[in-house]
This record gives sequence, structure tokens and C-alpha cells, in this order.
Amino acid sequence: MAERVVLAYSGGLDTSVGIGWLKDATGKEVVALAIDVGQDGEDMEAIRQRALDCGAVEAIVVDAKDEFANDYIVPALKANALYQKRYPLVSALSRPLIAKYLASTAKALGADSVAHGCTGKGNDQVRFEAAVAALAPDLISLAPVRDFALTRDKAIIYAAEHNLPIKQSAKSPYSIDQNVYGRAVETGFLEDPWNAPIEDLYTYTQDPTVTRDATEVVIRFDQGVPVAIDGKPVTPLQAIEIMNKLAGDQGVGRIDMVEDRLVGIKSREVYEAPAGIALIAAHEELENMTIERDLARYKRGVEAKWAELVYDGLWFSGLKRALDVFIDETQKYVTGDIRLKLHAGSAVVTGRTSPQSLYDFNLATYDTGDTFDQSMAKGFIELWSLPSKISARRDLAGK
Repeated sequence: MAERVVLAYSGGLDTSVGIGWLKDATGKEVVALAIDVGQDGEDMEAIRQRALDCGAVEAIVVDAKDEFANDYIVPALKANALYQKRYPLVSALSRPLIAKYLASTAKALGADSVAHGCTGKGNDQVRFEAAVAALAPDLISLAPVRDFALTRDKAIIYAAEHNLPIKQSAKSPYSIDQNVYGRAVETGFLEDPWNAPIEDLYTYTQDPTVTRDATEVVIRFDQGVPVAIDGKPVTPLQAIEIMNKLAGDQGVGRIDMVEDRLVGIKSREVYEAPAGIALIAAHEELENMTIERDLARYKRGVEAKWAELVYDGLWFSGLKRALDVFIDETQKYVTGDIRLKLHAGSAVVTGRTSPQSLYDFNLATYDTGDTFDQSMAKGFIELWSLPSKISARRDLAGK
């Protein structure tokens, strides 16, 4: 049996040309693997057929939308994961899932290599290969664009010479990656960080400056997982799809930022993540109701580290696994309802209730019936301030 390489296949120019390019460069048969993570666009069966037409000996399509939502997006929601406090890891979350299927498919077929369509300048090459290395360290990772100098102009010429069924004209000026959790847009005129985004960039969100009535929605969580929208039970995937529509129609989830790439350069990125931004806002507020102060404070630092690990391609690392255990423990009482007002690009919490709430009205109120004993505050402040008072006396004496 001939040696094989399993290629993460998107159906686009680079990975389509990459099938023949890999075969020519390595002499190996190419198996195309397409993973459906809710990227929409073309029918997955059409993508499968295109891979075969481009020379793949086999083309496999996996519907992983529910798995992506349950096992990758839900942990991100529990972690309130925002890289650099803004980016909800749209692309970074899908890469370890795709890498998992690359590794398992390669093992099942007896292939010794996997491949992807990433360049040598981005984060995704690291995410794919680090994940594969963690899951199947004996596999070889190949990247035609990076390893074999497969530039776009060469790819277009190759596709024309070999009559590949690829649309080569009307090239989009942008590089776009999308899945059910959001959409990432870069390159083109966006490479100048002074240039403002234009409305044509966006598809998941409507223009937030257009006048429209606000949308109110109630999201129910059970131990940190969204389980109902406006009283109707939903799966995590359904919650994301519904919130993409509700929040996206109000222009929620547009992000324009300069971020620190793993490879050491800064890049300007435009993201759309309506469900992610809205659900994280709701989840954070429910945590404010249900998690005690010291645990909540500590968790915020863990959240930042968790987001960095995922962004940096270390989904399968020991530290990431350990932080998952901590985060899951924090979600034990994160159950309740959050009411969100979606309007003009913002998702604002307007109500919250939980059977596990730590909010005590009788302690919080300033009206009659207050059960907080204010007479204890003076002694508390004296003891709390004592270390500062003692050190201040020392400092003043030394002057």
C-alpha cells in the first residue's frame, strides 16, 4: 500500500492545489479531510467531490458542529475566554478539533504524515502542528504553502495547468476564516491599522448604527452551560446559533484590534463574534452573582492564562488540562437566568436571578430591615489597616 498523507482540506485554492503539490513533492497519496465546524458557505458534499476531482485518493467529511460547541466553545464560555481581553478565540478553538481528526484519521488509515494549508507567518501552523505532536508524536506535519514555497501566484498557475475545479478569478482582498462561533477577517487594506473597517467586511453582524428597536433575551445557564433561550431548552450549538442571529442583528460582536501573534509579530484583525460576546457577558454576570469574592478574583487571572494557552496552540498541554479542572470546579453553582438587552452593538445585562445566588438583599439594602451590623465595620477597618499603619510608622521614622 502506498504511503499516505492526510490533508486538512477547506476546499479553497491553497488546499486544493496542495493535493497535487503534496503528491508531486512527497510521492504520497493524499487523503483530504474536511471538518464541518459551522463555517457555512459551500455544501460539504461539493467540497468532498472537489477534493476527489483535485486528485485526492479519498475524501472524508466530518460533521463536528455539536462536538465543536460542546467540547471546545463551552469550555471557552466557562473560562470567559478573551485573548488580550477582546478576542473570543474564534479560529483558535477550531484548530485542536481539526488536529484531533487529522491525527485519528492518519492513524486509522496507516498514514505517516498530516498536512495543512497554513503559511509560515501565522498562528494556525503552530496550533495544528503542536496539537498533532501532542496527540500523535510520530506523525510528520507538512505545510505546502510554507515548506514547498507554494505561493498564491504559483497555485493559480498550477490550478490552470491541471484544470482543477477552482475559482481563481475575483480574488477576495481579504483572508477570511469562519465557523459557528465567529468570523475572522485580515489582510487587504486592513493591513494599514489606520484604515477603518468598511461595512462590506461584515456578514455575521448588521450595521449597529442603523436605528432599530432593542432586543431582550433571557439566557439560562446550568453550571456554566447555556441550556435555554427565552425559556426554550437548547443545546450549546443551538444557543450559539440563536444568539448569533439575535445579537448579530443588533450589530453585537464586532471587534477591530491589533493583536500579538504567537510568531512574534503584531497583526491587525477584524472579528465578528455576536454569540461569543453576548454569552460571555451573560455568563460573567451570573458568576458575579454566584461565585465568592476570592475565587472570582483568582479565576480572572486563570481566564487570561487559559485564553493565552489556547491562542498559542497548547489546547492539549498539561497546564491547559489542569486549568480546565479548576474552571469546571468554579462552575458548580453558576446556574440561573440572565436578561440581556441587545441594541446598537452592545449586549447589556439588565436582570439576573439564581437559585445559587450569594446576593443577600437584607445585607445589601440601605433601607429598614438591613441586617448588616455596621457597628462591626470600625473594628474591622482597624485590624485591616494595622499592617499599613505599622509600616507607615517605620517609614516615617526612617526619614
